[in-house]
Amino acid sequence: MQVEVDLFTVNKRFPLTISRGTTAQTTNVWVRILQDGLEGWGEASPFGVGNHSQSTDTIKNCLQQLVPVLDKFSPLQRQEIEQVFIKHQVPSGVRAALDIAMHDWLGKRVGLPLWQLWGLDRNVIVPTSVTIGINSPEVAKARVRDWLQHLDVRLLKVKLGSPDGIEADRKMLLAVKEEAPNLELFVDANGGWSLTDAIEMCNWLADLGIKYVEQPLLRGQEKSLAELKERSPLPIFVDESCFTSSDIPHLANYVDGINIKLMKSGGLTEAMRMVHTARACGLQVMFGCYSDSSLSNTAAAQLAPLADYLDLDSHLNLTDDPFTGALVKEGRVLPNDLPGLGVQYSASAT
Repeated sequence: MQVEVDLFTVNKRFPLTISRGTTAQTTNVWVRILQDGLEGWGEASPFGVGNHSQSTDTIKNCLQQLVPVLDKFSPLQRQEIEQVFIKHQVPSGVRAALDIAMHDWLGKRVGLPLWQLWGLDRNVIVPTSVTIGINSPEVAKARVRDWLQHLDVRLLKVKLGSPDGIEADRKMLLAVKEEAPNLELFVDANGGWSLTDAIEMCNWLADLGIKYVEQPLLRGQEKSLAELKERSPLPIFVDESCFTSSDIPHLANYVDGINIKLMKSGGLTEAMRMVHTARACGLQVMFGCYSDSSLSNTAAAQLAPLADYLDLDSHLNLTDDPFTGALVKEGRVLPNDLPGLGVQYSASAT
């Protein structure tokens, strides 16, 4: 199969601030595989978690090195190609782009959307949350209003873990709740709390009716999750602490759910493994994203019928998404009926 690699830059309508910093623009990688007159598309977006970082240059350079290695394979040989990934210690973002592209190609080969090829029920997909980044209470309120004008919002995910401490978190959360009193709220601290603050905040948030708390502690502090789970009235989800299915059994006794992101997992193949592993361990499942365009989020939406929660909103905050794919209806990100991912290039993107 022939592999082509291109870069594209996307800009956020509203910069997103989390506990680790602010993102306004990213340069992502578009991968196309060509075989038998068909093209399969995939995407990799840069991300960083603690001391783990996958930059655009890292992803692009690795892909370019793999091009001649993959030339002898067909997109139908995913098991053999996975062994190549393992042998060459290929970063998860690179694996994700290629794995998504191979799945897209397969769907086009058989003429079916992936969700239908897997026998999934699109009707059970839950609404996606949209994200309110760390800001002053006034700016957070304005951001809520912006989302409500832009989209049929059903759920809000509020980023906490402010560098200014939990009092700043409280003020912002109350402002969001005041602006959207009828919307369900989730909280994501992105590892921005100490154990003491996490225990205090989980109890405070429970009194406000918050649904769950995501990644309250830093990646690397997983041993402290046992005490937090014991003392928290809220369900605990992990994101940065859980990359692949092999992480799940070690976390299962200390958390209630995991956040699966294609860039962390290495694509749809591993994401499916993570779903089944999580279910076997009695955990709930969420699908999330980084600074992904419609290409990656449409790929994740193919598996959305298997999720309890969705946080696939990054493409909805872009001013220049070069792709179109999943539709948004009643707050739900729904894959369409086109074969493969059902993603098309938007010539009007600037």
